[in-house]
Amino acid sequence: MLPLALIVQQRGYAVAGSDRSLDQGRIAAKFDFLRSRGIALFPQDGSGLTTPGTVLVTSAAVEETVPDVQAARRLGAKLMTRAELLAQLFNASPKAVGVAGTSGKSTTTGMIGWLLHQTGHQPTVMNGAVMRNFVTTDTPFASALVGSGELFVAEVDESDGSIAHYSPHVAVLNNVALDHKSLDELRRLFRDFTAKAHMAVLNLDNDETALLAAEIPAARRRTYSLHDESADLLATHIQPAPDGIAFQVRELGGPSVPVQLHVPGRHNVANALAALAAAGACGIPLDQAAAALSGFAGIRRRLEVVGTAGGVTVIDDFGHNPDKIAATLATLHEFPGRLLILFQPHGFGPLRLMRDGFISCFAEHLRRDDVLVMPDPVYFGGTVDRSVTSTDIIAGVLARGIQAQFFPERPACGDYLLSLARPGDRIVIMGARDDTLSTFAEDLLTRLG
Repeated sequence: MLPLALIVQQRGYAVAGSDRSLDQGRIAAKFDFLRSRGIALFPQDGSGLTTPGTVLVTSAAVEETVPDVQAARRLGAKLMTRAELLAQLFNASPKAVGVAGTSGKSTTTGMIGWLLHQTGHQPTVMNGAVMRNFVTTDTPFASALVGSGELFVAEVDESDGSIAHYSPHVAVLNNVALDHKSLDELRRLFRDFTAKAHMAVLNLDNDETALLAAEIPAARRRTYSLHDESADLLATHIQPAPDGIAFQVRELGGPSVPVQLHVPGRHNVANALAALAAAGACGIPLDQAAAALSGFAGIRRRLEVVGTAGGVTVIDDFGHNPDKIAATLATLHEFPGRLLILFQPHGFGPLRLMRDGFISCFAEHLRRDDVLVMPDPVYFGGTVDRSVTSTDIIAGVLARGIQAQFFPERPACGDYLLSLARPGDRIVIMGARDDTLSTFAEDLLTRLG
């Protein structure tokens, strides 16, 4: 909601808001930032809505019973979802680039935004995460960039089906895997999304997106791959490093161009190829786009190194589904050092849906000397089915021969990891939907020091 609020405010509207996290006394820094930008904040008790001319925009987490919703209905104020408002802004743009897929959306959105910014296109960018390139003292939560150009770049979400609202000029689809919905539902949503685009950017290394690419005429698609020689953009000569990765990108029928990324991992090579293909669809030559990518500083909480103390490195990561977690673990295992993982699930629902996927992911991608610890899932209120818990994941991982422990509370998980840590280890804090995970990672680093 924060980046959307900033974009709407920059377009001349008065913006105010409420948030249950504010009422619970959490993530104060974000709310202080919003206040500093002239955005009024109210308790989530309906007191912020006083006139029927107000438009109430709600996230997917806001239920009909929330007092703000009830107040808006009493006043006769218009109600919109976050996705509906974003899609309205997006679809009204002369050239809109939508970034979709199970994994890599925020990073790819940030890369495209940075490329367009660096090449003088002055884009507006709506991201689901903080883009480190645009962080300043005055803008510490830079998940939005407001530009004056024709291009609007947005991360679009399939988890609630809202991707159906968007009509992109360029549709980027990184990958498709089981996450919030069944594969049949995801196939339908992503097929409809790409069908509306003038140009679809598709990953041939993912089985689902490769099948989708085969359905789209060649003139309306740009494909990319780390392996498939038929792709429009192919990555070769990949050279990983702890703090980045270098490769050559070859355009089909053309020369190769060097790319130097300052974010690590082969998954980021794929994200970079998607960004380069999208840039090409926007008319930016490959060599210019590749040169601009060298300045991409990354996305907050994507394999973000918090610091090193006592020879132990602490890393903060957004990994929360099997695909994302596997990409993080594969990247970290390219280099020496035991992994001490804290994974906090982002809800009981995802545990039910992806129980077997989580177990297999950790069992297959953790090594025998690595350690996994898990607390209970993050929970901010409401009714929830607790039929699958963290203990089920831990039991499954233990049965596969990997060291794993469950502690109900997160502080106990941290204490346990610190008791194990020795020089050369890497402590990795993983999870989503909880901004306090970053504070937790910083506290562990302080205690190590």
